[in-house]
Amino acid sequence: MPLTLNQIRDNCAKARASMQRARSEHWAFGAFNLDDEPTLRAVALAAQHHKAPVLVEVSQGEVDDIGLDNVRDMVDNFKSQYGLEIYVNLDHSPSVDAAKAGIDAGFEFIHIDISQADHDATRDEIIERTKEVVEYAKFTGAIVEAEERYFFGSSNFHKENIDYEEVKKYNSKPDEVADFVQKTGIDTCAVQIGNLHGKYPVPKILDLELLNNIRNAINCNISLHGGSDTPGHYFIEAVKIGVSKVNINSDMRYVYRQTLDKVLKENPEEISVAKLISKDVVLAVSAVVEEKLQNFNSAGKAVV
Repeated sequence: MPLTLNQIRDNCAKARASMQRARSEHWAFGAFNLDDEPTLRAVALAAQHHKAPVLVEVSQGEVDDIGLDNVRDMVDNFKSQYGLEIYVNLDHSPSVDAAKAGIDAGFEFIHIDISQADHDATRDEIIERTKEVVEYAKFTGAIVEAEERYFFGSSNFHKENIDYEEVKKYNSKPDEVADFVQKTGIDTCAVQIGNLHGKYPVPKILDLELLNNIRNAINCNISLHGGSDTPGHYFIEAVKIGVSKVNINSDMRYVYRQTLDKVLKENPEEISVAKLISKDVVLAVSAVVEEKLQNFNSAGKAVV
C-alpha cells in the first residue's frame, strides 16, 4: 500500500536524524543490496539480532526487475514484522528522472550518479543535474547522495588483481570534493579512497589519511561504495574518522551463489529451490551482514 506524503516525510525526517546520530556517535549504516526477498530477509535477521539500523538498496537493474513500489512495500512489511529501523536507498540512480521516481516512491535515501550512465559527463553537467535532484528532494526530505565523477570498479567477481596505481588515479581530492559539495548542496558525498566496486582476489587497501583529509574538508555525510573484500579494521577506523554509510553488495552475492551451488549439489532430488534458499542461503548471507554490522559499530544503535 502506498505511503502518504506525511508518512514519507516522517520516515525521511527519522532517517536524517539517524544519519546525524551516526556522524556524532561514530557508527555507519550498512547499505545492503536487495536482490530478492531472501536477501531482504537475510538483512532483516541480522539487523534484528544486533538491533542495528540498516539500509537496503536497489540500483536500476533491481528497480526494473522488482519495481519501486514493490520494493517499498516489501521493506515496510519486513520493518513491521521484525521491528526494524530500516530505510530504502536508490543506489546509483543513472538519471534525474529515475532519482525523482525514487523520491516519489518514498525512498528515504537517493544516490544520483550521472556518471554511471555517462562516463563522459562533464563536471558541470554532473553538478547541474545533481542540484536538480537536491532541489526536488526537498519536497519529501529525502537524503541525497552523489559522487563528483565516475569511480573505478564494477560489481562483479573479478579474477584479476587490483592495480593500485590505476585505482589511485580515481581517488578523491579533498579540495575538489569540497567544491562539489558546496556547489550541489548534497547531504552525503560518496568518496573514493582505495575502495572500488566488486570482489577481487586480494583485499582492498583504504587510504585512511586521505579519508581524514576529506572529512576535514567537508561538513556533509561521507559514504564508501565498494565495501566488499575490505578488511574489517579499515571500516572500524573509517567510522571513527566519520564515515556514515558503507555499501555492501558483492560479498553477499558471492556467498549467496556459493551456498546455493553447494546445497543444489547436495540435494539433487529436491525440486523446490526456494526451500533450499530459505533453509541455507538466507542464513549464509545473514552471517555476512552480521559481520559488517559489527565492523560498522552499528549494533545496538537502532531506534524503533
